Amino acid sequence: MKRALVITYYWPPAGGPGVQRWLKFVTYFKEFGIEPIVYIPENPHYPLIDETFVAEVPKDVEIISLPIKEPYRFAGLLSKKKTKQISSGIIAKKESSFLEKMLLYIRGNYFIPDARVGWVQPSVRFLKEYLSKNPVDVIITSGPPHSLHLIGIELKKQLNVTWMADFRDPWTTIHYHKSLRLTESSERKHKALEAKVLDTANLVVVTSPTTKAEFGMITDTPIEVVTNGYDISEKINVRLDTKFSLAHIGSLLSERNPKVLWKVLAEIASENDMFKKDLVLKLAGTVSEDILASIEKYKLKDNLEILGYVSHSEALQLQHKAQVLLLIEMDRPETRSIIPGKLFEYLAAKRPIIAIGPQGSDMAGIVSETGSGAFFTYYNEEELKLEILRLYTRYSEGTLTQISSSVEAFSRRELTSRMAQIIKSIC
Repeated sequence: MKRALVITYYWPPAGGPGVQRWLKFVTYFKEFGIEPIVYIPENPHYPLIDETFVAEVPKDVEIISLPIKEPYRFAGLLSKKKTKQISSGIIAKKESSFLEKMLLYIRGNYFIPDARVGWVQPSVRFLKEYLSKNPVDVIITSGPPHSLHLIGIELKKQLNVTWMADFRDPWTTIHYHKSLRLTESSERKHKALEAKVLDTANLVVVTSPTTKAEFGMITDTPIEVVTNGYDISEKINVRLDTKFSLAHIGSLLSERNPKVLWKVLAEIASENDMFKKDLVLKLAGTVSEDILASIEKYKLKDNLEILGYVSHSEALQLQHKAQVLLLIEMDRPETRSIIPGKLFEYLAAKRPIIAIGPQGSDMAGIVSETGSGAFFTYYNEEELKLEILRLYTRYSEGTLTQISSSVEAFSRRELTSRMAQIIKSIC
């Protein structure tokens, strides 16, 4: 049994997709010969809370923690809404106030690589003491926040331990990086730290082929792709919605606004009274005012259901009940590498998927590989309309089902088996 110290910021009761990756790896590791020890902040500032995840933490896993001081707590006294958005990586395309510009400038230039950098040195001191009495075979850091990788650098340098850096998202190529109002000096520091992490780690793990290609241009360190996945362990109500429901689970921010979809739906609704009567848009999660304005502009407000933030358990139920699942990503080159975690749960739900994103998106490959739906860019208007009409015809006939293949490869247990093999290969 190999012992692995997993260093992660997001852990239950944190909500959102970031917490699930290592929660699930830790849950299944022992089946594949890995004994995990999890290191987390004692008092983190999570933008989303989901208490349902707490019950999923394995009872026999050792968890160690240390307090963290986070500047977001103090910035929140000035603007709770803006602080919560920025701490979540939610940055408006056009900053609406001097306060937000100031917060972004401070965030990007005074906290490099991110606002949790103050936790690095206390963690190094704490973990050196812990590891002196409790040695491990490998240390794993998961980012973002990418400051946690700096803990890995220091522990490897001071203790000569084997270290694996896991990137759930890119670093300097993430879509919001350019919005941080960085000075030239700060941009150089970000890139220098990114390169240092990549060159110092024994192995790098990423979640998409595009990120692997981007990192491969920076470093010679071995890079493996282990995507996110799904884990459906609870009973699901599989009774489908009676309406022709198109459901999106997760945040829909201003830049993630599929106007081409709203336009196509409005056109079909104007041409087909039954479609207009049957259509319902279900949006679960944060929905920006720009999205709501676009939907109203295309006269789809009467077809809209805003569900707000729902627990992970509720999200799974919604996915299985929907007639069609919507997967939306920003139309930007920087988001080609983003594969939303919900895609894998969508696959498990086995409902038809309509995915919309940038040209060359890694989402397209998975949707095509599994036969789970169809991918469109923001400029495939005619093709998108034909697909929605095809799905609606099948819905009307009572034959709207989805036959997906190779979905099991994305189960959390299978992915943990692969991750365990990777870990053992470097120990």
